[in-house]
Amino acid sequence: MTKLLLSVHVLAAIVAIGPITVAASMFPRFVKPQTGEDQSGEERTPATAALLHRICRGYTVVGVAVPVFGLATGAQMGVLGDAWLIVSIVLTAIAAALLLAAILPGQERLLAQPAGVTAGTGTAVDTATAEATRSAAARLAMVTGIFNLLWAVVVVLMIVRPGSTTGA
Repeated sequence: MTKLLLSVHVLAAIVAIGPITVAASMFPRFVKPQTGEDQSGEERTPATAALLHRICRGYTVVGVAVPVFGLATGAQMGVLGDAWLIVSIVLTAIAAALLLAAILPGQERLLAQPAGVTAGTGTAVDTATAEATRSAAARLAMVTGIFNLLWAVVVVLMIVRPGSTTGA
């Protein structure tokens, strides 16, 4: 039973958390207004940013399976009191809080801004709006980076299991 629970836990983490980290990381780039100096060649449309947000939101629901099966696996293995697992649980809770309280709402706020705002249109309002969007996208990118770093630490803790007596 332990192997089945662990397999479902790992698969859920790969299938659910992976797309969230990628889509959330890409979102700020696609929601920022394009400038005249942008030579990347990629088209930044509101539809792409909205799709990335839907991916994050949808996989968040599926992602609930990760801690559920993780706790079931830990209980089956008898390691719920181990420090590495407790730290992993706390980091997972922080990552979930960041996703629910900062990343998803931040994406929604940026998507709610007027479409087609581009820098350099000449008016002070357009320039100020574009700068505010760029600034909010940069803050969102920072929070998303912290979210991704938390998951990376959790993965390392799950693999290394420092102090574990169950073998690594």
